[in-house]
Amino acid sequence: MLTDQNVLVCVTGGIAAYKACDLVSKLTQANANVKVIMSESATKFVSPLTFQALSRNDVFTDTFDEKDSRVIAHIDLADWAHLVILAPATANTISKISLGIGDDMVTTTLLATGAPVYIAPAMNVHMYQHPAVMKNMQQLVDWGHHFIEPGEGYLACGYVGKGRLEEPVTIIQVINDHLKTNKLLSDKKLLISAGPTREEIDPVRFFSNRSTGTMGFKLAEVAAQLGAEVTLVTGPVSIEANHPNIRRIDVTSAEEMFEQMVENFSEADIVIKAAAVADYRPKQTFTEKVKKHQGDLTIEMERTKDILQHLGEQKKGQFIVGFAAETTDPIHYARGKIKKKHLDAIVVNDVSEEGAGFGLHTNKGHYLTKNGDQFELPLAQKDEVAKQILQLIIEQLKDEDL
Repeated sequence: MLTDQNVLVCVTGGIAAYKACDLVSKLTQANANVKVIMSESATKFVSPLTFQALSRNDVFTDTFDEKDSRVIAHIDLADWAHLVILAPATANTISKISLGIGDDMVTTTLLATGAPVYIAPAMNVHMYQHPAVMKNMQQLVDWGHHFIEPGEGYLACGYVGKGRLEEPVTIIQVINDHLKTNKLLSDKKLLISAGPTREEIDPVRFFSNRSTGTMGFKLAEVAAQLGAEVTLVTGPVSIEANHPNIRRIDVTSAEEMFEQMVENFSEADIVIKAAAVADYRPKQTFTEKVKKHQGDLTIEMERTKDILQHLGEQKKGQFIVGFAAETTDPIHYARGKIKKKHLDAIVVNDVSEEGAGFGLHTNKGHYLTKNGDQFELPLAQKDEVAKQILQLIIEQLKDEDL
């Protein structure tokens, strides 16, 4: 998988820098095109000349040392790379890139690249477990960076525990496996809806629901990581989609979401309707704020359009997956929706159960297919649940030769 890939190895200052020599050697033997950037601290452990000999390319150590006057080095390297490996990644460098700091050749290049970044930490076991380091690593995961966890064993500081740089052969194997996985949806276009809708009463008030959009956004991000071209239609949420393969369309009302889903439907191969769309909206809206008065207020409601059913009735080869949030007999109602709305599959959960539902970082439920198959989605972080759902979709597509 690495043949003819442009691999940029960033080496930072730890004793494990010596293992980066073996990593660069093995990448070169795998027919990758390898270039190396070293932090100033890294040069205290290994000579740049060593990496120059192993990579057969110039080694970069200083942001202001421009080896080619026709280009700006850190931008040129950032654009050149098909993937970046940060190994060893020290606690200091992890913290800097999680905060967007670019104060040397390594960090400025990492800020500038759009290539996948693989981070292999190496540090003292207590440093690795420090809350700040854990928080910074989670931030980088949220941004789409990939971590290759350190191994356990004897550390240079004398401790025994987790913090040893993973072996170069394992780092390469992890990257190879990930590159293979990343191609699973490379020929697919996905249309995903996420978040709530808001149905206006007056300029001040609206009806909505508890959806945060997290599940839909996680599905979009994982699908993009698997190589898909994703169109994400989202209601009003406070989260970002952090992947260049995601085209985001913001809407507010159920009607606006209907229009955008229909407009983008014909180009999609797979449609996942994860949005919590309002079933009803006020029949009358007001241009001025409705004032308080004596007695009760009655607002007459009317049905919104059923987006999922409309798409199911109009589909021409698209694979459609619905979402159902239930509180009573979820499997029974989900099976009915598959048939009524012409779905290929549905994800259903009981939002009254602990760990499932809106406003949480976790989810659980079941994935049901039109053929009667049923798969449990055990309680997990929503990004992990998204991976499970997309893997089930991929397997179902293979089984049906779609």
